[in-house]
Amino acid sequence: METIYKILESIRPESNFKNSENFIDDGLLDSFDIVSLVNELEEEYDILVDALDILPDNFSSLNAISALVAKSGGKIED
Repeated sequence: METIYKILESIRPESNFKNSENFIDDGLLDSFDIVSLVNELEEEYDILVDALDILPDNFSSLNAISALVAKSGGKIED
């Protein structure tokens, strides 16, 4: 999961994702950030995220993002 944190930090280096329980509610990610995150996740994990899965709930936490990667066929190894 450390890889996901690194991706998040590359998108929003000024944000502290490790201290947030909900990235969306805390204003750490907006819609543009989510599009960037999806692109990075697809590249890093060699997956294709279904457009129907691009919902705020799927990007609200590290666990939610990890579950989305897994659902899309990716393997979280860290």
